[in-house]
Amino acid sequence: MGIIFLTKLMNNLGAPTRENRQKTANIILENKELFRPLVSITFDFENKLSIRAAWILEWICSHHNLNWILPHLDEFTAKISALKFDSAIRPCAKICELLSTAYFYKKENEVQKYLTPEHIEAMVETGFDWLITPQKTAVKAYTMTTLYLFGLQIDWIHSELEQIIRSSVIYESKGCESRGKHVLSLIEKHKKRKL
Repeated sequence: MGIIFLTKLMNNLGAPTRENRQKTANIILENKELFRPLVSITFDFENKLSIRAAWILEWICSHHNLNWILPHLDEFTAKISALKFDSAIRPCAKICELLSTAYFYKKENEVQKYLTPEHIEAMVETGFDWLITPQKTAVKAYTMTTLYLFGLQIDWIHSELEQIIRSSVIYESKGCESRGKHVLSLIEKHKKRKL
C-alpha cells in the first residue's frame, strides 16, 4: 500500500461530501503508512488530485487528530506557499489556523513542542501573501486568525495585519468584513492589555 493505492483512493473519492471524506480518512487512519503519501500528493502541484488530498488532510487534522501533521511540518510549511489550486489552499489555510490555535492553547500540547520559529515564519509569510492576493473568503478568514495569534508573540505582525485588513480585506466580502472587524477588535484589546 502506498502512493498508487492512495491515488486510486483519491480518484474514487467522488463528491467531497462529509461521508466520502470520512470514509477515505478512515482508510488512512487504519493504514498509517498512507499519511506520508497523502502529504506528498497534497503538494504535487501539477496534480489535480492534490485538491482531494488536501481535503482529506484537513479532515484528518480537524476531525481526528491534528498531531498527525506534526512529523510533516517541515514539508507542510515549506510547500504551502507554492499551492496553486484554490481548493487546496483553503484546507491548508484551515490547518494553519488549527496549528496556531493549538500553539497558543493554555493547556500544554504536542503542537507547542513541534512548531518551530521556522515553521511559524513560513506560515506568517504565506499568510500575508494569501491576504494580499485574490483568495476565497474562507482562506482570508482562517489566515486573519492565524496571523492574529502569531502576532501575540511576534510584535510587528499586528500592525501589518491591521493595515491590510483596514485598507483592503474588509471590503472584499461580507465574510471578510465580519472576520476582519473581529480580528481588529482583538488587536485593540491586545494593545490595551500591553499598556
